[in-house]
Amino acid sequence: MTGMLVFVLVLLFLVVMTIFLGVRIVPQGYKHVVQRLGKFNKTLPPGLNIIIPYIDSVAYKVTTKDIVMDIPSQEVITRDNAVIIVNAVAYINIVSPEKAVYGVVDFNIAIQNLVQTSLRSIVGEMDLDDALASRDMIKAKLKAAISDDISDWGITLKTVEIQDINPSKTMQKAMEEQAAAERARRATVTRAEGEKSAAILEADGRLEASKRDAQAKVVLAEASQRAIQKVTEAIQQNEMPVVFLLGERYIEAMRELATSANAKTVVFPADLPNAIRGIMGNTGKPG
Repeated sequence: MTGMLVFVLVLLFLVVMTIFLGVRIVPQGYKHVVQRLGKFNKTLPPGLNIIIPYIDSVAYKVTTKDIVMDIPSQEVITRDNAVIIVNAVAYINIVSPEKAVYGVVDFNIAIQNLVQTSLRSIVGEMDLDDALASRDMIKAKLKAAISDDISDWGITLKTVEIQDINPSKTMQKAMEEQAAAERARRATVTRAEGEKSAAILEADGRLEASKRDAQAKVVLAEASQRAIQKVTEAIQQNEMPVVFLLGERYIEAMRELATSANAKTVVFPADLPNAIRGIMGNTGKPG
């Protein structure tokens, strides 16, 4: 009885193990790669699957969800010998798990190196300014460059994005110095243009003032001429009004001379009318 019980228990254990090894439940979002005696046999989809126990085995469990791959930063030399730092992120999806596991040793490392190499090649054909301002173009070229290669591994490239593309620290310092020099140059040019405009305005102002002074002198001369004509017409042969006017001007001039700082003594002539006549060039007495 004891031997029979042991046999039954062993048999029961083998049955349970056979069922356990023959039944495979694949979760959603995954596929299992089955090998039969060391050779690829089939791929199990999500759900309940039956395999041959002891002959078939699940060799790889591969996700079918999108995989986000972070591409490390790297230094890239542009066509104009500028050094920039670039990194990216790739979104891939495994559509044929058997190709992904049998076509390449490690598809993660393979895709990462492929993206880095293609990125260096693309950016190396561009100038610094174009590389910094053309993320969409770099993205399109990068996607076209690696899509065909990774399709042989049963992998689809959903998209690839350029995260950062920045000049190196040395280039940033050089660009800052260049920008500072350009700002200083513009400030110098602006200052020079301002001084030039100010000088032109000042010269125009002096020219306009000179013109107005000349016009004023002409107006005063014409006014004096008309005044002399009117006075001459008024006095005709009578010199007393002229003597009176000149005398008034003479007294006013003497008063200003007396208030001058250099004047010490002012002497008025005793016979002011005769003095005025002398100034006029007429020594005769009024008629």
